Amino acid sequence: MGWLRDWRRRRVLRQSEADAPTWQAACDAQAVLAGLPQADQERLRRLATLFLHEKTFEAAAGLTLTPPMRWRIAAVACLPVLNLGLDWYEGWSAIVVYPGEFMARQDFTDEAGVVHQLRRPLIGEAWERGPVILSWADVLDSETATDGFNVVIHELAHKLDLLNGEANGLPPLHRGMSVRAWADIFTRAYDDFCAHVDAGEDTAIDPYASDSPAEFFAVLSEAFFETPAVLNATYPPVYAQLRAFYRQDPLLRLA
Repeated sequence: MGWLRDWRRRRVLRQSEADAPTWQAACDAQAVLAGLPQADQERLRRLATLFLHEKTFEAAAGLTLTPPMRWRIAAVACLPVLNLGLDWYEGWSAIVVYPGEFMARQDFTDEAGVVHQLRRPLIGEAWERGPVILSWADVLDSETATDGFNVVIHELAHKLDLLNGEANGLPPLHRGMSVRAWADIFTRAYDDFCAHVDAGEDTAIDPYASDSPAEFFAVLSEAFFETPAVLNATYPPVYAQLRAFYRQDPLLRLA
C-alpha cells in the first residue's frame, strides 16, 4: 500500500503547505539549520509538513502548544532524516511536550535481581513504539546556539536507534555500510570517552554520552549536527560513520 501512502502525502503537501513567514520563522529560530542550501530547506519543509500531519502533538502540565511551536519542533525533528525520508520515523505517532522538566518513572534490576523503581526529572525521553517526550524550555534552549546540546535531535536519534528493537547505539545501517566497522569504531570511541570521563577530565562532548552505548550514539548525533568540527576533531572515524548513516555532512555548511 505504499502507493496509497505516497498519494496521501502528495495530497497533504498540496493542501497543507506552511505559509512562507511561518516556515521561515521556524527555520530562523534554529541555529542548527544555519547554512542549509535552498534545496535542502525546501525538502526539510516538505518533511516537516508531513511530520506535522502524521504525528500528534500533545501538551502536558498546562502548556499551550501553538502552531509555530509545533513547526519549530518539526523542523529540527526532520533534520536527521533530511536525506533518509520520513519512513524512518514509522512505528510511533505522538510527541508530548511539557513546559519544562518532567518526572519519569524508571525501573532497574540490581545485581541480586531485585527490581527497583526510580523517579527522576528528565528533559526528554523516547519510548520504544511510544511517544517522544520533550521539555519545551529545553527545546528553546537548544535553538539559540550550536553548543552540542539539542534535545529534539537527541530523542529522535534514540527513535532511529530503536528501529532495530532496542536502543544499543546501532541503528539499521544502509546497504554498503559495515555493521562490524560501525561496532568496532563506536566501541573504541566509547571506551576511550568513558576512560576520559572516569578520570574526571573535561571533555568537549557532553559527558552524559558515557552513560551507555545508546546515549553515546544520541549525544554524538547531537554533536554531529551541532558541533561537527568538534566531533570530527575528537573522533574522526565516528564522524565518518555518522556522515554515511545520516547522508549529510554538516561540516560543509557549518564551517
